[in-house]
Amino acid sequence: MSARRDAIAGFTLVEALLATALMGAILAAIATVTAQWLPNWNRGFARVQGSEVLAVGLERIVADLAAAEFVSAGAGVRQPVFDGTELSVTFLRTALGPNTRPGLELVRIMETGGANGLITVRTHARFLPLGRDGASVQPAPANPVVLVRAPYRVTFSYAGEDRVWRNVWRGERELPKAIRVSLRDATTDRTLSVSTATLVHAEMAADCVLAEVIADCLNRQNQQPVPNLPPLRNPA
Repeated sequence: MSARRDAIAGFTLVEALLATALMGAILAAIATVTAQWLPNWNRGFARVQGSEVLAVGLERIVADLAAAEFVSAGAGVRQPVFDGTELSVTFLRTALGPNTRPGLELVRIMETGGANGLITVRTHARFLPLGRDGASVQPAPANPVVLVRAPYRVTFSYAGEDRVWRNVWRGERELPKAIRVSLRDATTDRTLSVSTATLVHAEMAADCVLAEVIADCLNRQNQQPVPNLPPLRNPA
């Protein structure tokens, strides 16, 4: 009878308590390591995610600027619709998107204030050519989409055939040949290495493309006086 009792004997109470205490020590050590590692992992993940969002925003800006069209505001106007400053740029491009109608849209990329600091947004509106009396006014671009958030700032500069960069491109008879998109750290004002530049695909008016001698057509356009166009309205 005693042999059968020894064969079915299990853990003693002391052994069970020791095993429980050992398991608790192991779980406490794992929790300590996890508590030290998890915040660093979250910060690294947030940094990678922020870099990806920033890259997508810059790619959208560059793609829009490269697609700028040489289109005038009306039949009696020679200069293209383009207004560029250091912190904003307004231009025309072919409408692109699942919910857009075919045609041209007026795009404005500009810096504005947000809840958590300065942000760079993209707004757009359907392009309405000026009437022959020049009385029509372009609608204010709307539907803002945030492209770049603080602490980053986007600035623009423009270059023509002389390849000299300048901060303003306004009232010119041609589109800039290239547009530089500079990304700065708002806290240090340091230009980051991800800054880039893009070439504008459209370089001249459509009637000069069809002309027999392109240079003569461009010279005739440059000799004509520049009319006073109604200003583009700022978004509400």
